[in-house]
Amino acid sequence: MSITTRTPARPARLRDGPRAPGGRAKRRPRREREGAAWVFLSPWVLGAAVLTLLPMAVSLYLSFTDYDMFEPPSFVGLRNYTQMFTEDPRYWRSVTTTLLYVVIAVPLQLALALAVALALKSVRRGKGFYRSAFYAPSLLGASMSIALVWRALFNDGGTVDDLLSRAGLDIGGWVNQPGWALLAVALLTVWQFGAPMVIFLAGLQQIPTELYEAASVDGAGRWRQFVSVTLPMLSPVLFFNLVLQTIQAFQVFTPAFAVSGGRGGPADSTLFYTLYLYDRGFTASHMGYASAMAWVLLLAVAAVTAVLFRTSRSWVFYAAEEDR
Repeated sequence: MSITTRTPARPARLRDGPRAPGGRAKRRPRREREGAAWVFLSPWVLGAAVLTLLPMAVSLYLSFTDYDMFEPPSFVGLRNYTQMFTEDPRYWRSVTTTLLYVVIAVPLQLALALAVALALKSVRRGKGFYRSAFYAPSLLGASMSIALVWRALFNDGGTVDDLLSRAGLDIGGWVNQPGWALLAVALLTVWQFGAPMVIFLAGLQQIPTELYEAASVDGAGRWRQFVSVTLPMLSPVLFFNLVLQTIQAFQVFTPAFAVSGGRGGPADSTLFYTLYLYDRGFTASHMGYASAMAWVLLLAVAAVTAVLFRTSRSWVFYAAEEDR
């Protein structure tokens, strides 16, 4: 009887290329892999260079020039900056108005967003509907149409004025009162609390229920649980919302433009920084001056953000640091 032997089949060659002496497929060269990555990143890199970096470079150059958008720019050095800080009282009014707006609007918006998030956390039915309903103002509030409706509500004889008059508070139209116009714009920002609310709600759902159970066993009430458990565990999310909303508040434009008719009135009470920048650049055709204002705003926002990050070390709690 003869015994037939079969030659073992050769393993199929891998698609990656020839095999190394040890039997492993050769890896593609590093430069080839990096080249493929840059091919996929090229649309973003091109867009960032053309639409962001190049306009920033042009704006920085224009900030040192006298440019009216009709004649070629002429180099004037630091004259725009010195005029801004020493010769323009309206500039400092715009700075004061913007800072006051940030101090009023951001804390109120975050407090309302956190309160609604805490209320929605305990809702069992219809949570998706309520979340969408409260988030809708964040999508609509930045439009000019909503800002015009808001002006009509707070105008003389508007809905708010009528309701307050029936309650015995005859204030008049808020948008026509220098002491109330800024508050009307701030309330529009507070009304757009949907985005930070959703982030707060996501953070609340990540807090372990065991912490609340342990606090309850120790005799802590709802307020004590909120102060000792919720706020420390939610502090990273609170810090994120604080930075994000502060940066957005410094750039507010549409509500102020709609309420004041683009002039910052009454009595410059709604003369926000970006509104005055728009007035200098596009109304007065001082584009060089407006470019200088834009760069000062960029540096100011960066400084405020750096201060927030610096001070966060004393009040932001990270669970990973506690485990070390």
